[in-house]
Amino acid sequence: MNKKILIAGLVVLAGAGAASLVYRRGSSPHEAHQTAGYHCPMHPSYTSANPGDCPICGMQLVAIEPSAATASAATTGKSMCVLHKCTMANCKMELPLAPGETVTCPVCGTHTAPAAGAAGKILYYRNPMNPAATSPTPMKDSMGMDYIPVYAEAGSQTAVSGQASTVISAQKRRLIGMKTEAVAKRRLKFTVRASGNVAHDPDLYNAIAEHHSALVARTGVKDSPWPDARERAEALVRASSLRLRQLGLSEAQIAAYTGHEASPTNLLIGGADGFVWVYAQIYEYEISSVRPGLEAEITTPAYPGRVFRGTVKAVDANLSPETRSLRVRIAVPNPGGLLKLEMFVNAAIKADLGTVLALPESALLDSGARKLVFVDLGEGRIEPREVRVGREADGYYELLSGVREGETVVTTANFLIDSESKLKALR
Repeated sequence: MNKKILIAGLVVLAGAGAASLVYRRGSSPHEAHQTAGYHCPMHPSYTSANPGDCPICGMQLVAIEPSAATASAATTGKSMCVLHKCTMANCKMELPLAPGETVTCPVCGTHTAPAAGAAGKILYYRNPMNPAATSPTPMKDSMGMDYIPVYAEAGSQTAVSGQASTVISAQKRRLIGMKTEAVAKRRLKFTVRASGNVAHDPDLYNAIAEHHSALVARTGVKDSPWPDARERAEALVRASSLRLRQLGLSEAQIAAYTGHEASPTNLLIGGADGFVWVYAQIYEYEISSVRPGLEAEITTPAYPGRVFRGTVKAVDANLSPETRSLRVRIAVPNPGGLLKLEMFVNAAIKADLGTVLALPESALLDSGARKLVFVDLGEGRIEPREVRVGREADGYYELLSGVREGETVVTTANFLIDSESKLKALR
């Protein structure tokens, strides 16, 4: 009996020693749970030794797992990004960070505070729990928390009224489908499409015939001893030339009629040989893209699938006051006389902008009052920029100013980022 009692005592002592060892090593689940405490699922930086509600968002605190407790202990007070607002819903917490110190935000990744002087000028100080409350000088709120300095954006190219730089984490980028593209120089080509007709233009024909006659008359009196005759002949040439300019011919076209060429009867009766004129109407915003020498493809419902190729010879000098359009004159070969005068046609003029700095069409947000893009500066930073653009071609805009070559712009999810930028500007 004594032996049994002795053995039982030794077993109890051994069990107590093992429990003591486990307790000292911190491997007891119960002990670890007590040590870890509780935290807010929406604001991991807030921890408490007792259960309750989060003072930031009011959510019920949850127990921290032992593995999470170890990680939390290493980053207590530094789990929120201090350079940018927390992007979690309704979070307004910010923590101070010393210059050069690194902090890891569970939402937008790891950031390093700028060195002294790198953050820019302090604009004002903001209440950490109420961003609407600001102060021009340092102060504390009713709970004793220091107001947080707000710096001018470092490295910002332009200040955009009503917009602010923001941070989009890698996780959030994937969630909203954000994509980017680098701004680069491209060869931009596009097609100006216009409706028109095969010209039947007696007025132009008569003006050309008059100019032709004036040139012949001037040649006939060039050796005349009477100065008045030479002056009158020269005046007729100038007047007829001016009339042709008013009707839309270019200087090069007028110079071609030297008095030896036959008058263009194709403006009156067409014909099976030579060419016809096609008059196409382009809109006012397309004027800068069309010039003499460009190629044009002419199609007509009368010959489905048939393409007639011509060349732009002139662009009228005056807009039509009724349609606000401009007439383009295209010379088109007419084999077999297929194209009849007054026939309706469609013209596709091949325009070339050359090699220019190109902005993706999807990157531009045009509000009418201004044009914005969002530039990806790296490390999650997104900056709004106001830009000037020119003509559009092949899914790109000709970029005139606002973004440099090689910089990266956001091409998708722009409206979501624009909303985030506007909300941050209001805080």
